[in-house]
Amino acid sequence: MTLTSKERVQLTLERKPADQVPAVISPWGRTVDRWKSEGFIGKDEDVAQHFGQDIVGGGWLNATADLDFVPVVLEETEETILQLDGNGAMLRRSKINESTPEHVDFTVKERVGWEEKTKPFLIDIDRRRIPFEGYRAAKKLAEEKQMFMTWAGVAPFEQMHPVCGHEYMLMGMAEDPEWVLDMVMTFADFTIKHLEVLFAEEGKPDGMFFYEDMGFKFRPFMSPAMYGEIMQPGHKKLFDYAHSLGCKVIVHSCGYVEPLLPGLIEAGMDCLQAMEVKAGMDLPKLFDAYGDKIAFYGGLDVRALINNNKAEIDAEFEKMKHVLNNGGGYILHSDHSEPPEVDYKTMRYFIDRGREISREIFASK
Repeated sequence: MTLTSKERVQLTLERKPADQVPAVISPWGRTVDRWKSEGFIGKDEDVAQHFGQDIVGGGWLNATADLDFVPVVLEETEETILQLDGNGAMLRRSKINESTPEHVDFTVKERVGWEEKTKPFLIDIDRRRIPFEGYRAAKKLAEEKQMFMTWAGVAPFEQMHPVCGHEYMLMGMAEDPEWVLDMVMTFADFTIKHLEVLFAEEGKPDGMFFYEDMGFKFRPFMSPAMYGEIMQPGHKKLFDYAHSLGCKVIVHSCGYVEPLLPGLIEAGMDCLQAMEVKAGMDLPKLFDAYGDKIAFYGGLDVRALINNNKAEIDAEFEKMKHVLNNGGGYILHSDHSEPPEVDYKTMRYFIDRGREISREIFASK
């Protein structure tokens, strides 16, 4: 029996058998431009629909402190632009590549700056922060295509560092944890208040997808103890809110975050996304430790796709097989977004072969 995408994803997040794995792709804009220029995708065709993606997301809130501030260009070259933004942050962005901006300087570096220059903007509801039309369009598409709809957006860790930068935020965790905890809870409350407005007017999603890049190579940004003291209260509040709506919680976190997983699971995470291989994350190992508690989404090395090597991709599928053969829930995705080096035919093979393998496994049970 063929399931709808919505049914397929829901079963997967509940760690129950489906007809095949749900699949999601995340190509860069330049990757899509390349595939279109090569004639594989129509000029106005949606790339996610082209590959039959099972999940659609929408609703990202604008958490910039001062929405009325007009960004100031401080420096510009052919390749980069340095701006002062509404958070009081000086960020240098590439005009060529889709990459994380360089953190140059921040107005907010400690508690006083936060309390005077940022927090007052985040207390009241501001409808300008809510993308009603985009969320409405995503929800309509989900209903028409019977896809699984997620609200998708950042959570406190990803909301804090645009205000004060990673360095000041992490120093604050060590030297003034109550300040950082106040930021965490303020942003958690901020998110819930705005989502209550959005969902009351446009309807709730099927699931909630929180972005929280809390690790780098082979290390998380904080200790498990710091996570439990500072980050977990905000996560629990957000995840409890999601569960009160009947929504499963998917958490994206790039980098090495394995030590933080017990705390995230205790907070209510239902599914872990990304599991970046080059940072030290290992899907089979994670499944063996936590597969009875959460589902998994990604964890297959994108470098195999970048190399456009089917043998390497097949080797990565062994990780997925380990999860499925042992009764776990799994959503097909690489461990990262797909850059322009990935050929269209490679992406097609990754999605088609992954689904085929999963159908074979489910049919054998």
